[in-house]
Amino acid sequence: MFNLKSTYQPAGDQPQAISKLVGGLQRGDERQTLLGVTGSGKTFTMANIIAQTQRPALVVAHNKTLAAQLCNEFRQFFPDNAVEYFVSYYDYYQPEAYLARTDTYIEKEAQINDEIDRLRHATTQALLSRRDTIVVASVSCIYSVGSPEEYQASMLHISANAKTPRDVTMHQLIDMQFERTTADVERGTFRVRGDILEVMPMNEETLYRVEFTDEHVASIRELDAVTRRHKKDHGELWLFPARHYMTAPSVRDRAIVGIRTEMKEQVATFEKEGKLLEAERLQRRTTQDMAMIEQTGFCSGIENYSRWFDGRKPGEPPYTLLDFFPDDFLTFIDESHVTRPQIGAMLNGDKARKKNLIDFGFRLPSAADNRPLSYDEFDARIGQCIYVSATPSEREIEESTQVVEQVIRPTGLVDPEILVRSVTGSKDAPGQVDDLIPRIKERVEGGDRVLVTTLTKKMAEDLSAFLADEGMKVGYLHSDIQTLDRIKILTEFRQGVIDIVVGVNLLREGLDLPEVSLVAILDADKEGFLRSETSLIQTIGRAARNVRGQVVLYADTMTGSLKRAIKETERRRKKQLAYNKEHGITPATIVHEVGDIRQMFGARDEESVRDILKIELTAEPHEIEEVIKEKEAEMKHAARELDFETAAILRDEVAVLQKELAKKDAPP
Repeated sequence: MFNLKSTYQPAGDQPQAISKLVGGLQRGDERQTLLGVTGSGKTFTMANIIAQTQRPALVVAHNKTLAAQLCNEFRQFFPDNAVEYFVSYYDYYQPEAYLARTDTYIEKEAQINDEIDRLRHATTQALLSRRDTIVVASVSCIYSVGSPEEYQASMLHISANAKTPRDVTMHQLIDMQFERTTADVERGTFRVRGDILEVMPMNEETLYRVEFTDEHVASIRELDAVTRRHKKDHGELWLFPARHYMTAPSVRDRAIVGIRTEMKEQVATFEKEGKLLEAERLQRRTTQDMAMIEQTGFCSGIENYSRWFDGRKPGEPPYTLLDFFPDDFLTFIDESHVTRPQIGAMLNGDKARKKNLIDFGFRLPSAADNRPLSYDEFDARIGQCIYVSATPSEREIEESTQVVEQVIRPTGLVDPEILVRSVTGSKDAPGQVDDLIPRIKERVEGGDRVLVTTLTKKMAEDLSAFLADEGMKVGYLHSDIQTLDRIKILTEFRQGVIDIVVGVNLLREGLDLPEVSLVAILDADKEGFLRSETSLIQTIGRAARNVRGQVVLYADTMTGSLKRAIKETERRRKKQLAYNKEHGITPATIVHEVGDIRQMFGARDEESVRDILKIELTAEPHEIEEVIKEKEAEMKHAARELDFETAAILRDEVAVLQKELAKKDAPP
């Protein structure tokens, strides 16, 4: 059972939103929309819906950072239940590709994040073993992960006192893609010493020691992976495969026959067309892959043969994470105005890349069926779904049987006041820059921060230079600004070292800046992506976390987007003010730790890491070893808490320390 734990009760618009959406689910509504403004507690509403319906849930977000934030929130609400995190496990990924114009083949290159790989296995295992599961996923959930039936059928059950020869268990683990080792046992490996077998599952960093006596399992003990301390005894142990792509020997044999037949047909086609290089290339590569599969059950790029292993027909969609869910699961698409288009765009990009690989003999035609789902295929598999956004698209609204508003914030904060001023100015009114300067000075003198959005990078830079000449502390942001500089600028912005940030697009998700009380949108009447109704409402929301929030729109012409954005914001603000007055609520600015801003962005380069570690790097080798151990422990803790940004920073520090240690240990 889902058991929601919280120190507060639904407030503001949350109670009616929960009631209406749960009612819609009970009626059988396939699509609903939760129109929730920034800071209204949409995650808490989703948690209450899950608790009331008692159904497994999938929450889809459009990037890893947002997914991690959501997962942490759900784990706080459901500490006794399985809340899992499923995103792409690549720290770095360069897909296989062929550039025909330059005759350049790019081999697949990937750096797998071991902790995220563990969490992916924990996700699929939870879905197959318990109903009280919530999965927070990125759009990675629409990519192939292998058949859930084959994955589940490959499980190994070890029972204490059962007749199970040690050698049989070893062979079963190898068939499940576990690797035998003589070194330390890590995830997905096992070690055998005499009658003792030690194995570590893929979903947890826990060691299991199985002792055999006279072809019987004498005991199953759980040990701490680091200290080897005994934790507890078990009567049985269930182990899932070490890889998601699993096939029974009979299925493997059938697949190899199909692959070989397809290879011969495609080679014959190439030869008939005079493409001898492509024919030789395809035959050589496919033959090597089949030899590896026959010998080990796996090969690099085995996912490209998934159609043959799954027994699918050409064009049929692959198995994905969605196939691991029970039939009655719920789906929430967070920030749906961004997430839905992202899901829909994945297939075409993959199709174009695969076509080149197939046409030039690097892959069989069936490789095209190792692909993400199309949006229609995704839509057909998610069952009942709730779109969640402050600015849902027209399509989402049209598809929904009801649109439930969550406009009243539990904090009492209201949408910012909106002013419209001239861009060019007149005899009686200054132009946008001259009007903006005194407004900025007023806010800065009061200890607040200011965001200014421009349409071009050059204008952002020129305006920043102009404001700096006026004696203001200012920085600018646009797509050419490197991650490290972005971290520095935004951290200094929150700390007050910088009072103004000028940017082109300040809609980056997770940009939570409660110190901002003034947002200025220059050239607001230039229709386009950055001045669309959705973008304007989202940008206006940047001032919604401060009780003194105000937005100035500089426009000479009232475009359709401007009119709709202003009308919607004023409608929400009027409703919020009336609610506060009726209930005697005095709103207060949200306060967050300034350090949070560093966790929104990526890691650092080696030079900056060495600068931070300059004291540690001068230590003796044995002292550096101790620091490495401490940082590795902190890194694993951060990863377990889904704070992957901090984990990445610690990983970079460990790498630099290890490099320095190697230098010190090297012979002169």
